Amino acid sequence: MKTAIVNLGTIVTGDWRAPTIEGDTIIMEQGKIQSVGTASADAVSSCDVVIDADGATAVPGFIDSQIHNTFGDYTPRQKTVGFLESYLHGGTTTAISASEVHVTGRPKDPEGVKALAVAAQRCFQTYRPGGMRVWAGSIILEPGLVEEDFKEIADKGVWLAKAGFGAVGTPYDYAPMVGWAKKHGMVTTVHTGGASIPGSSGIWADHLLRMQPDVSFHVNGGPVAIPDEDFATLLHESEIALQVCTAGNLRTLLMLADMVREADQFDRLLIATDTPTGSGIMPLGMMYTITHLASLTDMPVEHAIAAATGNNARVYNLNAGFIAEGKDADVLVLDACVGGTKTEALDGLTNGDIVAVCAVVTDGIPRFVGRSRNTPAGNRKVRVAESRIMRDFKTPSS
Repeated sequence: MKTAIVNLGTIVTGDWRAPTIEGDTIIMEQGKIQSVGTASADAVSSCDVVIDADGATAVPGFIDSQIHNTFGDYTPRQKTVGFLESYLHGGTTTAISASEVHVTGRPKDPEGVKALAVAAQRCFQTYRPGGMRVWAGSIILEPGLVEEDFKEIADKGVWLAKAGFGAVGTPYDYAPMVGWAKKHGMVTTVHTGGASIPGSSGIWADHLLRMQPDVSFHVNGGPVAIPDEDFATLLHESEIALQVCTAGNLRTLLMLADMVREADQFDRLLIATDTPTGSGIMPLGMMYTITHLASLTDMPVEHAIAAATGNNARVYNLNAGFIAEGKDADVLVLDACVGGTKTEALDGLTNGDIVAVCAVVTDGIPRFVGRSRNTPAGNRKVRVAESRIMRDFKTPSS
């Protein structure tokens, strides 16, 4: 499918160093962004679907770098079906597994955790709930795993590893396993802060410095944050990416946002939701954290969007997260909401408002155009102007 979005007012790139790009058109083909900026009438007319943005704003699809998936679009923690599709209606086009720890009766022996990771990775290879891409299959680090186990599952396609829920004596015992996972090309993540489920333990800065993972999960609390002094330790004594989440501590989220910019370490700030957990289902969680950063600190809103898109993509080596030629064609069209005090999407986010998700395109395919079922209507009329496909791409509620 070849898709165009035309008449854009603003294009946000997802790269905080170059946050916007001139132009009003994005053309996508075969799942990739073909061009950004301006396009000829012939290039637009060759598209199968043309979306008229009516002056609204395009941003990359949000990458939720910590979800608690199991199998299918279901969460046993909240007994909810369809949460991933609902998150897509909040602008999340990519989600990354925090390990399948919530699978009922999950195995805890080495063969079991390997099998669980491989099965989850395989199940989500082609399954795209609502159009969302889910990177699943994060091996849960448990005692008894040896280096050969990490080579085995890496060879099978598993590229995520998670520490924090295993039956280890102390968190320091994760260090060799984290090292083996990294040696075999896996992105390593670690639960950070107070214990979140029975049987797990709190993990603090000194544990993380010993482990040296790629990502410190929910450093602002999931749900309980690390001590304030640990933030400076992690920021200045490591290169670990520091993920903040919606289901965490707002005060420490804002504190860390200031700290990473003062230290010129903004690439390390990642946004996630850390849901569904005890905090519940949060379809608009990614957007809420963007509004917190943009309205409660002096962070430019385009930088907050980058922490939810391009920063995540860089750390996890994804081809998504940016509006640029050759990147995955995952694009949102946003607008300020009817009844609000702002008329532009970026101004609304800076004001602390949720804004309207008027269209979501993933893999170059429009998933809906007009109105999300999870946000109010936008001021502008975002619509399908032309289509050679027998669909109007509207959601049932619109």
